[in-house]
Amino acid sequence: MDLYTALALLLVIAAAFAYVNHRFLKMPPAIGLMVLGLAASLALVGLARFEVQPVLHLAKLVNKLDFSTIVMQVMLGFLLFAGAIHVDARRLGKLRWPVGVLALVGTPLSTGLVAGAMYGLLPLLGLPTPFIYCLLFGALISPTDPVAVLSILTKANISKSLETKIVGESLFNDGVGVVLFVVTLEVALMGPQDFTLGHVLAVFARETLGGLALGTALGLGTAWLLRTIDNYQVEVLMTLAVVAGGTALATRLHTSGPLAMVMAGLLVGHFSRSRGVLSDESQDYVDKFWELVDEVLNALLFVLMGLEVLVLDLPGRTVLAGVVAIGVVLLARLVAVWVPLVLLRLVPSFEPSDHGVAVLTWGGLRGGLAVALALSLPATMPRELLVGITYVVVVFSIIGQGLTIGPLVRWLGVGRATPAE
Repeated sequence: MDLYTALALLLVIAAAFAYVNHRFLKMPPAIGLMVLGLAASLALVGLARFEVQPVLHLAKLVNKLDFSTIVMQVMLGFLLFAGAIHVDARRLGKLRWPVGVLALVGTPLSTGLVAGAMYGLLPLLGLPTPFIYCLLFGALISPTDPVAVLSILTKANISKSLETKIVGESLFNDGVGVVLFVVTLEVALMGPQDFTLGHVLAVFARETLGGLALGTALGLGTAWLLRTIDNYQVEVLMTLAVVAGGTALATRLHTSGPLAMVMAGLLVGHFSRSRGVLSDESQDYVDKFWELVDEVLNALLFVLMGLEVLVLDLPGRTVLAGVVAIGVVLLARLVAVWVPLVLLRLVPSFEPSDHGVAVLTWGGLRGGLAVALALSLPATMPRELLVGITYVVVVFSIIGQGLTIGPLVRWLGVGRATPAE
C-alpha cells in the first residue's frame, strides 16, 4: 500500500472515529479517539487470530508506519506551535517562576526518581534492566505531553491561573524532557568507556540553548515580517513556513526542535496580537487555521496510538511492569511538583494555588511523545520492554487521568465560575 493510500485510510478512520465520538460518546476528542482506536485494534487483533486477510494487511500497514518519525519530525513541531501560539504570553510571563522551576527542576527530578524505582522493581518482576535504560525510561516518561494536556486539560474548566501553569509547564518540560532523553541516549550509545562530562554538557547546551535561540530568532523575525503586510493568505502561509522550515533547520543544526517551536509560537502569538501587527481579519484566519491544524493532527495522533496495539508485543510480565510503572510515575510526578512549589515559596512574589499539587500531579498527562521516544530506541536496547511499559502508562494517563481530571477539578473547587455562578 502506497503512502497516499495509507494517509487516506488514516484520515478516513480518524474522521469516522471523530464523528462517532462527537455524536454518541461525547468524550474529550483525544480520549474518545484513543478509546475507539484501542477498541478497534483489540477487535482486529481477535480477527487476525482467525487469519482474516484484510486485517493482516492492515496490521502490516500499521507496522510499516514509522510512528516515531511521524510524531517527532512531522507532527510535534506543528502541534507545539499550534498550542503555543494560543497561550497568553503575558499571563505566562507573570507565571514564569512556577513554569520555569517546574520544567527545569521537576523534570530532571522525576527522571531520576523513576529510574531509581524501576531499577529496583523490575528485577522483582523477573525483568532485570541496566540502570542506563531505566534512566532512558525516566527521561521519556517524565515530561507531561503538551499535546495531551492541551487537548484535554483546557476543556476541564480549570481556573485560568492553574491552566496557564500546567499548559506552560507542559510546553517547556516537553523540550527539557526531549533534551534529557537525547543526552541519556547518547551516553547509552557511547558506553561508559567513552563517557565524558564535558561532551554531555556540550550536547545539553547545544540542544537547549540552541533551540531557544533558534525559536527566538524565528519568532521575532516572523513577527516583524507579519507587521509589514496585510494579506491573510500570505500571513497564514508564513506561519506555516516558519514551523516546517524551523523544524527542518533545528534538525540540521542538532538543536531542540520542540523548544524552538514553543518559543517561536509564543512570540508570534504575542506580537501578532499587539496593536498594528495583524488586522482583525488576518488574526481571525491565523487563529482558526492553527486551531484546525491542532484538531486534525490530534485526531491522527490519537488514532495512531490506538492502532499501535495491532503491532505491539505486550506479554503479561510487560503489562504487569507497566501497571507498576503507573504508580511509580505518579509518585515521582507528585514529588517533582511538590519540591519545586516548596522552593518557589522562597520567591516573595509567588502566590501558591489551592490544591495546586494535586491538580498539577493528576493533570500531568503522558501521550504520543512518550510513545514516539520509546519507539525511537534502537533494537540493541531492551526496546520492546520499554515500549510496552510506556504504552501501558500512556493509555492509563490519557483515559484514566483524562476522564477524571474534570471531576477532580470540580471536587476540589478550583474550576472557573460559570456565567450563572
